[in-house]
Amino acid sequence: MLSLTISAALTGVDACLVQVEVDAARGLPCFNIVGLPDAAVRESRDRVKTAVLNSGLDFPANRRLTANLAPAHLRKEGASFDLPLALGVLAALGTVDVARMENSLFIGELSLDGSLRPVRGALSVALEAHRAGLRRLALPRANAAEAAMVEGLEVLPLDNLRQAVDWLGGGSPPEPERADLRSLLRVQGRYDVDMRDVKGQAHVKRALEVAAAGGHNLLMIGPPGSGKTLLARALPGILPDMQCGEALEVTKVHSSTGLLPAGRSLVATRPFRAPHHTVSAAGLVGGGAVPRPGEVSLAHLGVLFLDELPEFGRNALEVLRQPLEDGSVTISRARASYSFPARAMVAAAMNPCDCGYLGDPRKSCVCTPPQVLKYLARLSGPLLDRLDIHVNVPALDFDQLSAPPAGEDSASVRVRVNAARARQTRRLRGSSGGPHCNAQMGPSQIREHCALDRDGLALLKAAVDRLGLSARGFDRLLKVARTVADLDGQESILVRHLAEAIQYRGLDREAPNGRMR
Repeated sequence: MLSLTISAALTGVDACLVQVEVDAARGLPCFNIVGLPDAAVRESRDRVKTAVLNSGLDFPANRRLTANLAPAHLRKEGASFDLPLALGVLAALGTVDVARMENSLFIGELSLDGSLRPVRGALSVALEAHRAGLRRLALPRANAAEAAMVEGLEVLPLDNLRQAVDWLGGGSPPEPERADLRSLLRVQGRYDVDMRDVKGQAHVKRALEVAAAGGHNLLMIGPPGSGKTLLARALPGILPDMQCGEALEVTKVHSSTGLLPAGRSLVATRPFRAPHHTVSAAGLVGGGAVPRPGEVSLAHLGVLFLDELPEFGRNALEVLRQPLEDGSVTISRARASYSFPARAMVAAAMNPCDCGYLGDPRKSCVCTPPQVLKYLARLSGPLLDRLDIHVNVPALDFDQLSAPPAGEDSASVRVRVNAARARQTRRLRGSSGGPHCNAQMGPSQIREHCALDRDGLALLKAAVDRLGLSARGFDRLLKVARTVADLDGQESILVRHLAEAIQYRGLDREAPNGRMR
């Protein structure tokens, strides 16, 4: 007898439907799995047989079992096919009703005692099941809350194989899992670091507000202990409020890589990723024999923090250039190409020199001008061009360190950031290429929305001559000025907006003595 069960395979961060066909024929007892399975899928034979027997069910001793995972050209990996394979075998033997499996998708890893263990990518599978028009998804209970985030799909949590067999054999189905996405966003959307936790550095906080309002990449330069890391950790808290669709996008990436925290069904805050400077290029942008998302994709719609930027490998930083431009990563292999989302803000930090104390009034720098230039030369011009804002973070004195927390909290700053992003959304609606914020504007949008008056053009010409800006740096200067104007509630870019934007391009060129402007 032949049975058909619907399951799904992960391809990158997305899922693809897989038909699990099982044929039970008389012959020498064996259990073959075909359809490009990996080692974990091939090992399902032993897990399925033992789980069926330990669940009090009969496993055929005189049947030749053949399971085909279609489409055959798609690589299948992981243990999530255990449950559909077991149900397929039992359906082929007539133990469960094939008709009750229609319009349903099954995933889950089996323990030897028949209980179900959680799997990766439950949200991706739920989204694909909903897109394909399936009515229900049956999966391990530990994954049910995550999958229930998809509206319009009946999610059935299962504890073990026996429960699934009883339901498909004519019993009542499990109680569907229910979740309120918007409520979870409100309850769990809290950040650990607040802007009020950062002492002093008012001008840096302003630069972070501008970066958050326009989605601009940021570079902070300052001596050790000046607060660069704390400022970066406060940045996600002033980014625009997380929307439901954005939360699902971020959760899908983290779920597919197995990084969704235990007991959490949703990533309700903007992600913050801070890889060590020894990270490889593949670790940063993704890769591997079977490509996996890298840190820039795990920071999708959030912040990728690169501390000690000059210490990162040159190759790792250079491969980051394309994702910063395109907002996505495409990794090609002989069998297939994989695309991962990578629309993350980059917040980088570095010392002004090797010893770290160039320009510090309390400690003398021991670096010579050639050493300073060599240190700065670790960052290529094209990479610096993609960092829209460069801001100095000076060391704090005793009075600033001992003062009580002051200034605005993150919630107050986020109100202005939300208002600025709303202006950008209205302005950019209908534009080709789908930019979401000022940092993503293309040449046509820049010409249309970043026009300057005569005084502004004169100031811009002086800045270009003084800083030696490239064409990309020229465009990014205008984008930052547009964001400053949005924060000011102005439809036109005024001279004061452009002047502030120019102040954020201090690392475009070094002075002849090796000191940064």
